[in-house]
Amino acid sequence: MILFAIVVCEVAFWVAILAGLTARYVLRHPRLGGALLLLAPVIDAVLLALVAVDLLGGGTASWHHGLAAIYIGVSIAYGKRMVSWADAHFQHRFAGGPAPERLTGTRYTVKCWRDVLLTALAVVIAAATLGAIILLVDDAERTAALSEFFRILGLIFAIDFLWAVSYTIWPKKPARALPAASPSR
Repeated sequence: MILFAIVVCEVAFWVAILAGLTARYVLRHPRLGGALLLLAPVIDAVLLALVAVDLLGGGTASWHHGLAAIYIGVSIAYGKRMVSWADAHFQHRFAGGPAPERLTGTRYTVKCWRDVLLTALAVVIAAATLGAIILLVDDAERTAALSEFFRILGLIFAIDFLWAVSYTIWPKKPARALPAASPSR
């Protein structure tokens, strides 16, 4: 049931964002768009409530519950960035806004290090969610599967950290322009 809830919440998250941006830029109703965008964090709260109800109702934690905690952490930490990314693309496509910038070099490296901070926040939120669930259920046997997720959170952070280190050492280069075609005779 929790895996299904995660999938439904992820789809609902993006539907809320797309509906909000469509209302804002295509239908030209910015207030309605803003209201729809506010549904995204509500969806995270619904998923958290479903996990709590499942486990407090006697359910045994599985990898689905750990995945829900990671989803909630990533959604909260990266939510604003994801909405801004989608907003920039919608604004470009439907409202004549500038094309979203493709970062390279030092600017991309700085973005990678900001991502490390956001990933750290996501990991802390997910770990706190897991810890709260473990404490709330208060049954080590029923929550044993959740303890394994602390290692996964460490791995997620390590991968993002190494990603940033790699772009610090080898900065992302701008895309090469294709040579101009010579006129045919």
